[in-house]
Amino acid sequence: MQKLENFQIDDYLKMALKEDVTHEDVTTNAIYTSKKRASVELLSKDEGVIAGIDVFKRVFQLIDSDVEFEIYKEDGAEVKKGDLIAKVFGDVRTLLTGERTALNYMQRMSGVATYANKLVKALNDPKTQIVDTRKTTPNMRIFEKYAAKVGGAKNHRYNLSDAILLKDNHIAAAGSVFEAVNMARNYASFVTKIEVEVENLEMVSEAVDAGADIIMLDNMDVETIKKAIEIINGTAYIELSGNVSLENVDKYRGLGADFISSGSITHSAKILDLSMKNLKIEE
Repeated sequence: MQKLENFQIDDYLKMALKEDVTHEDVTTNAIYTSKKRASVELLSKDEGVIAGIDVFKRVFQLIDSDVEFEIYKEDGAEVKKGDLIAKVFGDVRTLLTGERTALNYMQRMSGVATYANKLVKALNDPKTQIVDTRKTTPNMRIFEKYAAKVGGAKNHRYNLSDAILLKDNHIAAAGSVFEAVNMARNYASFVTKIEVEVENLEMVSEAVDAGADIIMLDNMDVETIKKAIEIINGTAYIELSGNVSLENVDKYRGLGADFISSGSITHSAKILDLSMKNLKIEE
């Protein structure tokens, strides 16, 4: 499984560490005035899918490059309450100072991976891919989109520079679906995909006539989706969207859409409860 590269994430992790430590960890420094080697266990207190092992490790490495790890559960592994995920070895001051920041990232990422995994399983349709959206936590997109992939979902565009997605306000500004697609086609590179969001069957027909590469059927009921798919008739990829969640995703099973996008993967996922316990000072 592709890992997050250090050069992509270090700036974010340093910002998070600076947020937590402005000049010193006064609690830890009050107890430990000199280096002492220690170990601590990373445990699961919940059931779900692990994501963010490399991020967890990197937080400690940025504080002290001598920290060592024993990893028992890699990204994508399913865990249950009480499972040992990893052991961390190093200066006790490093372990205590980095604990909360490392856990914050891994709990959030594992929560996203867990929700994505549940959504994919609830849909249970190998012909339709669940994809995420840009409804991510500010400055957490690289972590949350990686976690969505770990959970079995796919990534939609990463940001506004990735691809063209003409939504309702873009279409209103252009005057029509056809004109919006035409303007996008004339502006974009020939390798850029053009997706258009449509809300009714008239807009579906217009998007087909305009030659859109991807047509997003937004907030349509199942019967309207079936009619829209007939109109598109294989001329474009089909994406379903609009308040898709664990509670309703199964109703889209077997319709023949290529993708179902859901912001709930990132905006509704709760953290996976993890904890660092059983700290031991080595004599």
